[in-house]
Amino acid sequence: MKIAVIDDYQDAFRKLDCFSRLKDHDVIVFNDTEKDPDKLAARLKDAEALVLTQQRSAISRALIQKLPQLKLIAQTGRVTSHIDLAACTEGGVVVAAGGTSVPHSTAELTWGLILSSLRHIPREVQHLKQGSWQTTVGTGLDGKTLGIYALGRIGSFVAQVGKAFGMQVTCWGRESSKAKALAAGYSFAQSREAFFAAADVVSLHIPLNRETRGIVTAADLAAMKPSALIVNTSRAGLIAEGALVDALGRGRPGFAAVDVYEDEPVLGGRHPLLGMPNALCTPHLGYVEKGNYENLYGTVIDSILAFAAGAPVNLLNPEALAKN
Repeated sequence: MKIAVIDDYQDAFRKLDCFSRLKDHDVIVFNDTEKDPDKLAARLKDAEALVLTQQRSAISRALIQKLPQLKLIAQTGRVTSHIDLAACTEGGVVVAAGGTSVPHSTAELTWGLILSSLRHIPREVQHLKQGSWQTTVGTGLDGKTLGIYALGRIGSFVAQVGKAFGMQVTCWGRESSKAKALAAGYSFAQSREAFFAAADVVSLHIPLNRETRGIVTAADLAAMKPSALIVNTSRAGLIAEGALVDALGRGRPGFAAVDVYEDEPVLGGRHPLLGMPNALCTPHLGYVEKGNYENLYGTVIDSILAFAAGAPVNLLNPEALAKN
């Protein structure tokens, strides 16, 4: 099969152990993101299978209609809101999605951001290189309040580390989060406002969907302490558009650490958070870890090889097979 891999920023796919399983197929890899549908269609015109990494590129009806050779889309993970599934089915394009991102990798990055922000690590490293010695005073964690918004898999790992550091863990979210919090010995805030107002660190671990888009409002941010830090390693759309930049400018909360943005990739330093001294920004590294990549791409390769062998797996739209 002719296989196209898009949005492989680090050229990681060909360096993974699982890549050797595609040795009998023709694989082309694109490292940059092409947002123009016509130019992207030109890149993919010969592809029979398309490999997508998470939600890095939207696959629209217009694009599908320009790819008559395409038979299979293999997606890392199970989130496919960026794919027009109906258009794929109508066009006879099978969509296979499977594999689960290992929660530890995003939890690890979350703590990397928290520690880096509160102890001013990037700033101190840069100042040391420039000849200065100790230019800031950091903030410790023991006795501080860690607010976890949504105590799912990732949130639970983040909470456990906070507890190990001597933090008081409080949670907010749906009834499922409340039950998990109480069972784990954490507190559950009496109200939404109390959750944001009491926390020294708020970490968001909410899936983005129609119901959760903009779930963190300007009022929520305004309720936070001037000394508080908000961390977002989930999705940018969870925070109301423009609210975080405005809140940081007003000083409530005082700090933010973010790994996700409304429009990715962010190139040329063109994002307002990048110019703010109280924002620490990383380029969506949460799940970007070799073991996690082996797991996610390994499932993609399973889907491709099974399809090529005539026994497809992980299908979201099996009815498309009848149109192949």
